[in-house]
Amino acid sequence: MIKILQFGEGNFLRTFADAYFDCLNKEKEGDYGVYIVKPIPFGSLEKFEKSGCVYHIVLRGCANGKDLEDVYKIDCVKDAFSPFEDADKFYSIARDEELKIIVSNTTEAGICFNGKDDFGGFENITYPAKLTKFLYERYKAGKSGLYILPVELIDRNADELKKCVDGYIKLWALPDGFKEWNDKENYYCNTLVDRIVSGYPKDEATRERLCDLIGERDELVSVGEPFGLWAVEKKGNISEYIKEGSHNISVVLTRDIDYYKKRKVRVLNGSHTNLVPAGLWYGKETVYDCMTDKKLSSFVSETLSEEIIPFVSDDVKATEEFAESVKERFLNPFLNHQLTSIALNAISKWRARDLPSFKDYYEKYGKIPRNLTIGFSYLMATYKSVKKGDDGNYYVELPTRTVELKDNIPYLEYFVGGGCVIEFMKDEKVWGEDLTKYEGFAETVRRNVKAIRSGDFDLLK
Repeated sequence: MIKILQFGEGNFLRTFADAYFDCLNKEKEGDYGVYIVKPIPFGSLEKFEKSGCVYHIVLRGCANGKDLEDVYKIDCVKDAFSPFEDADKFYSIARDEELKIIVSNTTEAGICFNGKDDFGGFENITYPAKLTKFLYERYKAGKSGLYILPVELIDRNADELKKCVDGYIKLWALPDGFKEWNDKENYYCNTLVDRIVSGYPKDEATRERLCDLIGERDELVSVGEPFGLWAVEKKGNISEYIKEGSHNISVVLTRDIDYYKKRKVRVLNGSHTNLVPAGLWYGKETVYDCMTDKKLSSFVSETLSEEIIPFVSDDVKATEEFAESVKERFLNPFLNHQLTSIALNAISKWRARDLPSFKDYYEKYGKIPRNLTIGFSYLMATYKSVKKGDDGNYYVELPTRTVELKDNIPYLEYFVGGGCVIEFMKDEKVWGEDLTKYEGFAETVRRNVKAIRSGDFDLLK
C-alpha cells in the first residue's frame, strides 16, 4: 500500500486530494491509503468514527445547458485520529516504510515559524514544528524520505515549509545527520490546487437533495465543482506515486509551478478574498449571490481586468480566458460557497492573494489601485467592527446579520480592544511590510472605513 499522511480533515482535502487518491484506487492505478491527522486540538472526529471514514462527495455544476450532479463514494481514508490524544499512533506512522506522501492544508497562516516552540511540546506548536518532530522520528527509525505536498495557498508553499523545518532543526539543535537526511531524502514539492469546494450544505433543502442522490444521509458529504487541477512540482521519482492525467481532478507534474500558482492565486483566490468583505456588508451569503448582484459582479470584473490580469503573465490573452472561466465557475448555482467560509483567516489571505497585485499596480502606475483598496477597506471595516461574544467567539454585526469571524486571535483581540486600523496597517509582522508607505493608501482606507461603517459608502462611485 502507498500510504499518505494528511494534516487536515477539512472539506477541501476530502473533496480534492482524497477524491484523487480514491479515483486512482478505483482505476487500479495503485493501492492508496490516506491517514488523516488533526493538525489542531479543536474539533471532533466523531463523524469519521461513525462512518468508518467512508463518505461521499457530490460534484455539482453545469455543462452544455444541463445540470450535473455526480456522486462519488470515497473509501480510501483508512483512519482519522487526533495526535493530541494518540501520540503513539502518530509516531508509529512516521516509522512505517509504506508511508510515501505527506499532504497538508493548514490555511495560509499554518506555515509559519515560532521561535518559542518547545521540542517537548506538541499541542500549541505550529504545524511545521509538528512535522519536524514527525520527520525526526522517521529519521531515527532509519526509514526513507517522503514526498511532502503542502496545498496551502502561499507562494512556493513547499519551499516555505522547508525553511520552517530547517528553522526548527536549528532552534532545537537537532543532529547534523537529521538535517542532511531532510535535505537529501525528503522532496518538498511546491503545489497549486484549484477546485472550489463549498463543503457540507448549510440549508436543509440541499441536505435532503444530497441524501436523495446518495441514497443515505452522510454527515461528511461535501459539495464541490467538477473542475479540478493539481499542479505538482516534479522532483525525484514522484511520478511513481502521483499520476498525471484526469483522475477526478486533472494532475500536472511540472518543473515550473510558478505560472500555475500565480494565475490561480491572483485571479481566482484574489477575486474571492477581495470580494468577500464587500459581499458580507451588502448582505450576501454566497459567491453566487454576489455574482448575480450587478454592483458586486461589476466590482469583480473591473478588479480583474484593471488590477489583476495585467500583472499575471505576459500572455494576457491566456489569463483573460482563465479569468472568464473563473467568473463562470463563480456563477455555478450549486456550489453555495459561503462567504463566511472564504473569510477564514482573511488577513493572511489578503496578504498572500491580493497584496502582490496591489504592489504590481502601484509600481506601474504610481498610485494605489481603486478596487483592491476598496476590498481592503471593507476588510478593515469588518475587523474594526469585531466584538467578543459571551461564548468566547468573535462576531461582527453587519447591516443585515451578525457573522462569526475566525482568524489569528491576536488580530481579533487587537480590534476588540479598540485598535487603530492605520497602526494595524503599519505592522510588518502582519503584512510583511508597512502598508502606509504606499502614498494615499492609509488616508483612503481611513476615509472608506468610516463611510462603510456609517452606511455612506457606494461601491461603484
